[in-house]
Amino acid sequence: MARFEKKIVVITGAGSGIGAATARRFASEGASVVLIGRTADKLEKTLKTLGAGDHLVAPADVGEADDVKALAQKVLEKYGRVDVLVNNAGVIVQGRIHEIEPDDWKKLMKVDLDGVYHCVHYFMPALLKSKGNVVNISSVSGLGGDWGMSVYNAAKGAVTNFTRSLAMDYGEDGVRVNAICPGFTFTDLTEEMKNNPSLLNKFYDRIPLNRAGEPEDIADAIAFIASDDARYITGANLPVDGGLTASNGQPKQA
Repeated sequence: MARFEKKIVVITGAGSGIGAATARRFASEGASVVLIGRTADKLEKTLKTLGAGDHLVAPADVGEADDVKALAQKVLEKYGRVDVLVNNAGVIVQGRIHEIEPDDWKKLMKVDLDGVYHCVHYFMPALLKSKGNVVNISSVSGLGGDWGMSVYNAAKGAVTNFTRSLAMDYGEDGVRVNAICPGFTFTDLTEEMKNNPSLLNKFYDRIPLNRAGEPEDIADAIAFIASDDARYITGANLPVDGGLTASNGQPKQA
């Protein structure tokens, strides 16, 4: 398929995991991809996996408004347009709230929530011109709570509802805004869990498809919802979770 031929796709957190897989998926369908992340070396590694194409490595901290403003100007100077914005960058802080220091709260919110705002704010004028779309990467943690992850839940819950509101504000302008809500997925953040079969089995007991997601599973859903195949979908928060959120919480019977 070449659904994104001549399209410009901006992806944050593109140095690894879901972001890197998403970059490969869009590039395979003809897009020019802007790779954003804080570590240039990681972005260069992703770039090498994209094959031929007019792609751009753009190191930046999405939590810093000035970085994103300059980034948006750079992208428009090079390409003259933006068609898809994928807000994927994120970090995790774990612990009960009395254990979480204010700096930890601010660190997570700066990336997971402020970063989404900054990118939407500075790229929206270009998306209005192209009648493009935004795909925010929320989480099943933005649809329900987790033990020991209240700060992450707060940020992803905000992204979930931010997505709905943006879809309402920009629908008449022809700009769609959706979110993908991954479940348990093997990325750099969960790599160590692969060596803990007991813990994995606890997760798999809750997942009807009985496995973790791979970055490519999430990337495929992102590409779908950003494509014209999803042209009548906006304001959706789509779980891509192997069926996890289909459950009402009852334990599986032996």
